[in-house]
Amino acid sequence: MTKNRYDDSRAWYAINTYSGYEDKVADSIKQRVNGVEMADKIFDAIVPKEKQIEIKNGKRKVVDRKIFQGYVLVEMKLTDETWYIVRNTPGVTGFVGTGSQPTPVSEKEIAKIKKRMGVEDPKYDINYNEGEIVNIIDGPFKGFDGAISEIDAIKGKLKVMVSMFGRETPVELDALQVKKLNQ
Repeated sequence: MTKNRYDDSRAWYAINTYSGYEDKVADSIKQRVNGVEMADKIFDAIVPKEKQIEIKNGKRKVVDRKIFQGYVLVEMKLTDETWYIVRNTPGVTGFVGTGSQPTPVSEKEIAKIKKRMGVEDPKYDINYNEGEIVNIIDGPFKGFDGAISEIDAIKGKLKVMVSMFGRETPVELDALQVKKLNQ
């Protein structure tokens, strides 16, 4: 038996995959682990995803978005054998690390990623300020411009003052229904 050239303590490693193959790679690694009895050396393979809100055809939808396109995280003990199994999984292009040596992802970083993945409520990314002029891109007021009078970051809503029939009218909109005007 040759001496293991890796530190075989349990750790998370990032692997590169072809873009769009992340889920297939994670599933393949999990299947291979069961097939070659590696459960004591390879523990988990995950594709970090977070919930986001998008509006399509005027309807709000919660979707899972990959946090890191083209990467899968694998929890394992790094040995020549486990390196070979993961590295030769279809869709894997390599381990993330320095030179040919895979580098473990820090526990702190894994905790941050897992926290981001575990958020129950999707995040609203409201990058607007009160008084800012925006263009409405969706809904019955599409094409109108207006000034933001209120921001509700928790609900992801904006109140926009739209000029209609010669007077300012407040319109409540989803933050995804407006875009900044190009100054």
